Amino acid sequence: MLDDRARILLKTLVERYIADGTPVGSRTLSRTSGLDLSPATIRNVMADLEELGLIASPHTSSGRIPTARGYRLFVDTMLTARPYALDDLAHMPPDVAAASGQLHPDQPQRVIAQAANLLSSLSSFVGVVTAPRKASVFHHIEFLRLGERRVLVILVAPDGDVQNRVIFTARDHTQGELVEATNFLNAHYAGLTIEEVRERLKREIDALRGEIATLMQAAVQAGSEVLAEATDNVVVSGERNLLTVQDFGNDMTSLRRLFDVFEQKTELMRLLDVSSRAEGVRIYIGGESHVVPFEELSVVTAPYEVDGRIVGTLGVIGPTRMAYDRMIQIVDITSRLVGNALSAK
Repeated sequence: MLDDRARILLKTLVERYIADGTPVGSRTLSRTSGLDLSPATIRNVMADLEELGLIASPHTSSGRIPTARGYRLFVDTMLTARPYALDDLAHMPPDVAAASGQLHPDQPQRVIAQAANLLSSLSSFVGVVTAPRKASVFHHIEFLRLGERRVLVILVAPDGDVQNRVIFTARDHTQGELVEATNFLNAHYAGLTIEEVRERLKREIDALRGEIATLMQAAVQAGSEVLAEATDNVVVSGERNLLTVQDFGNDMTSLRRLFDVFEQKTELMRLLDVSSRAEGVRIYIGGESHVVPFEELSVVTAPYEVDGRIVGTLGVIGPTRMAYDRMIQIVDITSRLVGNALSAK
């Protein structure tokens, strides 16, 4: 727990560092914090904050900079970001107000690409957007024996899309058992989403025969993997903006790792999928997401809705030294603009 004096100094230090990008010294804090404290007293408080792991001292300067933990405390307890109302253009910054008319609901995929570009343009960092998820419903499921303890799972979606997965079972199944399981599952579970099947399975697992339950669990896992591998549904814009990030553009090893994340997209999709289950804006600082595992980067995300149902997620990836209040507002309003554009289709 920090006392009021320490909180004010930490808040001032974070805000100054975000604004200027240079380590903040005790004299600067003495002038800008509004506290009637001597530089010596401020140095003592800063030493306490450093001991708590909230700030750090670069070797090249006597000033201090926030750590990921310091940013986390700042964002959670000291930041106030007023959301913009979609119809209140007068109170938005001009660039954000102009953005409100840039999403045209002629084609959903075009809206997603426009939104990624918009996030990148407004933030000057990287914009990421997932396309609206198809309902993960299977119309028909079938099991085929391939060999000892190897089974082919065939999942057919309502639109006719077919996905195949090979699963390995704990024991060998005859084709007769697989046909029986196929008929049972199609009769009782077809038409449900993967998540609905997962929830029903939790409740009904004890009532199902062992082999039926085992095959059903494998089918649910296969269906989930199909969704997780839909990497073409992630649109990324503005990756090159990270080349200009202070103290990051010269770290080519980290940049290559990050660009690999953007290229593969599978892990990025998982992060955005997790974020879609949270209400409102979510912030991952300094590697908290485990998907963008860099101390120097943060991710700000929000889900978007179409006709009252969450169907995707969007966000900004940028340096930990970002204006979080502005990023929160940019991500929040873009999520609502995307939802409105897609709902109007």
